[in-house]
Amino acid sequence: MIYGGGRVGLMKVIADACLAAGGEAVGVIPRFLLEREVGHGALTRLEVVETMHQRKARMAELADGIVALPGGLGTLEELFELWTGGLLGLHDKPIGLLDTGGFYRPLLAFLDRLVAEDFLTREHREHLRVESDPERLLDLLAQPSPRPTAKWTHVERF
Repeated sequence: MIYGGGRVGLMKVIADACLAAGGEAVGVIPRFLLEREVGHGALTRLEVVETMHQRKARMAELADGIVALPGGLGTLEELFELWTGGLLGLHDKPIGLLDTGGFYRPLLAFLDRLVAEDFLTREHREHLRVESDPERLLDLLAQPSPRPTAKWTHVERF
């Protein structure tokens, strides 16, 4: 598991569960957060970087795929950056959203509205794989997905 390296909230719970099950948990944390004593001290490996940008880039580099769990602004920011990067062809890693207990239902409705209002193509919307069951989500992410077409290839020019 690759994650932000924290020892608070859901991040800590997931990292601890991964380690307890015999897995490897690798954290990537910026120095300023480590200095605020929020770094997890019992990980397989904790990499310290200087900036949030470096943190996101390093986590993306290390990961085979991306799964967003229920979370706040940081989770959403990372999800959207990686989803957009995949659509732009910057990486080919599968992107998943674990919609536990319907947590992301309002966001998913908004994404569907983006499609309805022509701000997002259906194909690009479906690039984000969504499931409420973790095992089914992992199965979905293991399936090959077609390379999304660039959104500007079908838009009429002004």
